[in-house]
Amino acid sequence: MNSEMWTLAAVFAALSAVHAGFWVVRRTQPDKDFASISHRINMWWGMFFIFALATLFHPIVSLLSLMTLAFFALKEYFSMIKTRKADRRIFLWAYLSIPIQFWWIYIGWYGMFVVFIPIYVFLFLPLPRLLNKGTVGFLRSVSSTQWGLMLMVFGLSHLAFFPFASPEFGPGLVLFLVVLTQLNDVVHALVSLYFGKRKVVPTANPNLTWEGFGVGLVVTTAASYLLYPYLTPLDPAFGFWSGMLIGVAGFFGSLTISVLRRDLLIGEDGKAETRKESHLSRIDSLTYTSPVFLHVIRYFFDFM
Repeated sequence: MNSEMWTLAAVFAALSAVHAGFWVVRRTQPDKDFASISHRINMWWGMFFIFALATLFHPIVSLLSLMTLAFFALKEYFSMIKTRKADRRIFLWAYLSIPIQFWWIYIGWYGMFVVFIPIYVFLFLPLPRLLNKGTVGFLRSVSSTQWGLMLMVFGLSHLAFFPFASPEFGPGLVLFLVVLTQLNDVVHALVSLYFGKRKVVPTANPNLTWEGFGVGLVVTTAASYLLYPYLTPLDPAFGFWSGMLIGVAGFFGSLTISVLRRDLLIGEDGKAETRKESHLSRIDSLTYTSPVFLHVIRYFFDFM
């Protein structure tokens, strides 16, 4: 318990220093757009609060919090889709799958947790759309719903699995993953803002540049090597490679969600403007880094 308290205190001090530094920079450079970075820092505080409660009290706190986050992220995703009345039933079943997915985590059934949405929900999901609803728009409705479940529910649910799979190391691994993921995003955004020239997908997200990707990857890898002894039981080699893994996965997660949001909101400029501070923009990278990191850890180490 003493080591956990020291870890939480160190993370709290680091977040406070970053927040204070960001406040000074934003005051001295009011002409710059720091919105995306502000969202990331707020996300850091939210995740720190959730997992501090989980570490000090019980992992079920983080499970319920992440289940709520997955619900609102999926709800926001559905609000972007051009839907028909026939789609309402399939959306209802999609929402009902959220508590079931997190129930598998609570009881520690890894096999069902990892196949429930990719296989069983995938096979069942077309049925409520087919029965008495016709075939018009069937493929678009089912495929877009499954995509949302895979990203917003299945991907994020991996964060909740860590503390239940390994009560001893799980909370530290989650803090390690979240801090590195968000650090990668913030560094990417800052470098792209000041030095970015070559945009990755200018039509979907002008804040993503190759310069930001490269520097973010280097900084995330270095931070991983410095943090792993305090937050994880990983060995030095994996402490190094974890940073590269999280940096690359986070980049593809942010890229995918950016393109997805752009595609869904084509012709909806008003909606696009109001969703700049959305749940999706805060958890985009985590939808990729969480499952990738968990399954790689389980493959190479026995404590999960």
